[in-house]
Amino acid sequence: MEKASDLSRRSFLTGHRRETAAPISPFRPPWLRKDVASACTGCGSCADACPTGVIRIVGETATLDFTQGECTFCGACAEICPEDLFDLAVKPFDHVVEIAGTCLTYAGVTCRSCGDACPELAIRFVPRIGGPFLPEVDSSACTGCGACIAPCPVGATGLSPMREAADA
Repeated sequence: MEKASDLSRRSFLTGHRRETAAPISPFRPPWLRKDVASACTGCGSCADACPTGVIRIVGETATLDFTQGECTFCGACAEICPEDLFDLAVKPFDHVVEIAGTCLTYAGVTCRSCGDACPELAIRFVPRIGGPFLPEVDSSACTGCGACIAPCPVGATGLSPMREAADA
């Protein structure tokens, strides 16, 4: 049975229930150095310090769960980590948002919840004839904060690894 606190107002009105179990994510906390990520002991300090609760410990690894919030880039995770695993001098994330084909706009339903939630305005909507505007992600503006993930009523927003300039 779902607790009342697990059901947001938006979810109640749209009939969309959120999963309470955090999915295992291949994406790691901001500024976590790739070369030492496996040295994470899973102590949970970063998860406890995260004010938005997007860092979870799964097994003995720190992962991200944007289903309930977003990363505000406060740096609390890096400050409290007892290990030397974070590097605040580099770009925080190496992923960007990706919008799946299950997006409501592709089915002819007007929805801009991801774009409205994006603090960087990295999701814009391109006009089209005979239907709602289609979402388009500006990868260069996307910070990977995950703000657009929780508001999506159908779970069409997700993360994908950032492509290097040579790959594009």
